[in-house]
Amino acid sequence: MGKLTGYIFIFLISAGISAQDIAVLQYKGGGDWYSNPTALPNLISFCNQNINTTIANKPKTVKPESVDIFQYPYIHMTGHGNVFFTEKDAENIRNYLLSGGFLHIDDNYGMEPYIRKELIKVFPDKELVELPNNHPIFSSKYDFPKGLPKIHEHDGKRPQALGVQHEGRLVLLFTFESDLGDGWENPEVHNDPPEVRIKALKMGANIMKYAFEN
Repeated sequence: MGKLTGYIFIFLISAGISAQDIAVLQYKGGGDWYSNPTALPNLISFCNQNINTTIANKPKTVKPESVDIFQYPYIHMTGHGNVFFTEKDAENIRNYLLSGGFLHIDDNYGMEPYIRKELIKVFPDKELVELPNNHPIFSSKYDFPKGLPKIHEHDGKRPQALGVQHEGRLVLLFTFESDLGDGWENPEVHNDPPEVRIKALKMGANIMKYAFEN
């Protein structure tokens, strides 16, 4: 489940929470944090069947200011629109990530300009940096030698996996111009062909495996 330590670890044990629950971030700002409702359940099912995880079938929902975020080794964030973090939100997210948590932000088209400015609040001294194609997240289970796969066309720009690292560990991943969540959704939602969906699910499994093991 990563390296959640200190009081976070004690909190987990005392609360009796499964280390393999994951959560969706219910952020402020009016953006549709709840979009792609079938995406994570499908990814969870794929991971449990293929990479030996035992993640609860239904992800929890957590707010950025809540101490509850420390219960989860992986938190997912998505949407199309505005994002806003208060200073309390930003401090709590920063403490969570520096203590061993992992945040995956999947731009569902339109989030990028908003999340960039909010991440400055979380890490004023760090920048999003594109991950090289040989980063372990592209081979933790399935091999993606060319890096992040393109799932949805949107503007036709190349997909980018951008990250924030702390002490050699990737703590935050921002997947941009890929839209992995579209590929995780039920087949009838976007009518993606099976080969596109399986690419998205395999990349998602890589991300999940990295988050749980690092």
